[in-house]
Amino acid sequence: MFRYVLSSAVITGEGIFSYCYVSKEEAKEWLAKGGFENYLGYWQTAEAFTKLFGYPTVSERRAVRMAVGDEALIFRLKMRVENVQDKGTMTVDEIIKNLEIGLLKKEGVKL
Repeated sequence: MFRYVLSSAVITGEGIFSYCYVSKEEAKEWLAKGGFENYLGYWQTAEAFTKLFGYPTVSERRAVRMAVGDEALIFRLKMRVENVQDKGTMTVDEIIKNLEIGLLKKEGVKL
């Protein structure tokens, strides 16, 4: 089983996925178990993650292909950035203010 931190609740291939919101405290518990790979795409998002949870991280964009049993802590904005030129320009505090945290799990392959 792999564990990831991602900035989007993306369905990475065919399968059955579940997604639920988690509190900051639940996210801290998930992170405390360790063994996760961080693929937050923008440096501001990585910095907000570090500020909230105390885990030093850098931004790294990488494609993830989840397998059955894999989990991803999703650390994303609640709103869509309308203008593509504005992506990556939000401050760390703006990100924290507009944050949604969730847990994505790949449960199975077919119904």
